[in-house]
This record gives sequence, C-alpha cells and structure tokens, in this order.
Amino acid sequence: MIAQTLGRRRSCVKGGRYSQSARGNMNSEQLTKSLTLRHLRIIAALAEFGLVAKVADSLNVTQPSVSKQISELERLVETPIVTRDRNRLYLTPVGRRLADHARQVLAQIDRAAFDLNAMAQGVTGAVSIGVVSSVAPILLPRTIALMKRSAPEASISVTEGHFVSLFPLLESGAIDVLIARVWHPQELPGIEQKSLFQEQVVVVAGHGHPLAAATTLEWSEAREWPWLLPLANSVARRAVEALFAEFGFAPPVNLIASASLPLSIGVMREMPALGLFPQSLARVHASRGELVILPLDTREFLSEVRCFWRTGQSETNSSFDLFMRCLDQARSA
Repeated sequence: MIAQTLGRRRSCVKGGRYSQSARGNMNSEQLTKSLTLRHLRIIAALAEFGLVAKVADSLNVTQPSVSKQISELERLVETPIVTRDRNRLYLTPVGRRLADHARQVLAQIDRAAFDLNAMAQGVTGAVSIGVVSSVAPILLPRTIALMKRSAPEASISVTEGHFVSLFPLLESGAIDVLIARVWHPQELPGIEQKSLFQEQVVVVAGHGHPLAAATTLEWSEAREWPWLLPLANSVARRAVEALFAEFGFAPPVNLIASASLPLSIGVMREMPALGLFPQSLARVHASRGELVILPLDTREFLSEVRCFWRTGQSETNSSFDLFMRCLDQARSA
C-alpha cells in the first residue's frame, strides 16, 4: 500500500544527497521488504509532535535513534520526507502521505491485537448500556460491531433515554455504563467518567421549511416557529432553555417534546418545525435531502459527550471492560 502510493517519484536535494537523475520508478520491492514497524511509528509520531525530542520521549527511544530512522526512511523512499527549521521538523508532501499510511497500518495492527486478545479471553458475559438518543447512532453501532466480532457470545443490551432517567439505573447497577451529552460536567460520588468526543449540536429544519433557504437567521425569527425540544425534565432541555435565555428569549411555547430523532425527522417532514441534531447526523440527513442545517449559532452547548460507570466495574465485569476498550477503538477510528 505504501509502496504503491509513493512509487514513481524521485526528487533531488541540494548537496547531492539524492540523485538528480530523471524521474523514474522507486524501488518498491526494496521498500516493502525493508520498511519496518519502527519506521512507521517514527513517521506517525513525527507527524503528531514535529520535534525529535518529543518523538523520542513518546516512543521511549533516543533522539539519535529517531534521526537514524528518518534517514533510513529517506533512503528507502529516495526523496526527503522532512524539512528542518531550527529544531523543528516539517513533513514534506511525501512525508505527510507516508505518515497517513503509517497511521492506517498501525491502527490496523492495534485492531488485530485487540481482536486476538479479546478472543483469547473468551468473554461470554453481559454488558448493559444506557445512552441518550442523540449519541446512540453516532458511536454505538461501531462499538457493538467491534465487541460482537471479538466476543460473539457476549450479551449486549441498550436502553435509550436521557441522563436524568438513566443515571439512577447506573447507580443501582441496572446498567453498567451511561453515555450522554453533558452541559456542566461535575464530579459524581462513586462514579468514574471520561470525555469521549466533542460535537456541535445544530438547528435543523425540513427541506421544505420556509427558513430552509436562509443564509442568515436570527434567533428571534427562529423562535416563532414550532420546535421539537428534549423532554421537559432532561439535562438537554435545561441546556436548551439556557441557550434561549443567553440570546435574550424565553423558550418557544409552540413545541413538541421528544427524545426520538426518527420521530423528529418525520414531524419536520410533515410540518414546518425546527429541531436540534448532532452535526454529524444532521449532515447525513442533509445529504439525503431530508434536513437543512440552519445558520444559527448554538454556542457549542451540549457539545461534549461523556461516559459514566461505577467505580470498580473493570475489575468485576470482563464484558464491561471489553465494551470500554471497543468504545475507545470506535471513537478513535
């Protein structure tokens, strides 16, 4: 893969380090035989850090070793992969392409090691997940697929709801992990948590809505239309009310309260209502001609997604531990 991408390219460098001959075929066979995982880790880390010292620290090797690997890579691809400016290194176009492929190869190796390890453990237990509706279709399908591929006999159950309704289930042990959008993160006794990703929530309308063609829009105008809002006792609803207050308005009175994204799409198809969608899902439905993303500033509210679990879960539930590792794999893919 790397050899095919980088083939058919030769470059010349001042000082005669590389051949100034006419462009020809790079020795692809030599590259595929000589390229090592150490080379790939070096170029991937270099793309991330840009400093030899940081690359060396991240890989627990010496700086001369990093420099040696860079020189070997440049000899293999027969063209510079870095340019130097004082103590910082910048990847050339070939270097950036090589780094892209290196990250893909390393990620695939990580997934293979993960799969083999999970299969060797023979996980057959159960894990129960609580998740808010706006996150479920973004993160869970890939996570569940990874887990079932690695542990076919593991049992997975999913309960959708909102944070206020799901959190007591987490505390009581009815669910093992809770995944939700957070408004004002805070410490919770006996509960561990971590941030999964950041994603903006956007305002959407059906394709035929009178505001669908608007290039600029004020909240005062949007507020006058029917709205699909989160359930009244949810964290998301309180966040929406605070967002309207931030712009100087009371929440809409003409509203439908629902936690169902499919229902919201159906309603917006039938009437000129506005709703709130995660940006990635909004873009998918916009590409299908079902929704339009409106030009309204949502101030990054509810943009952070976190997961929550009871302290000590990893030590007592191997299925939970596997699910969490699958979750990390899915969000980094």
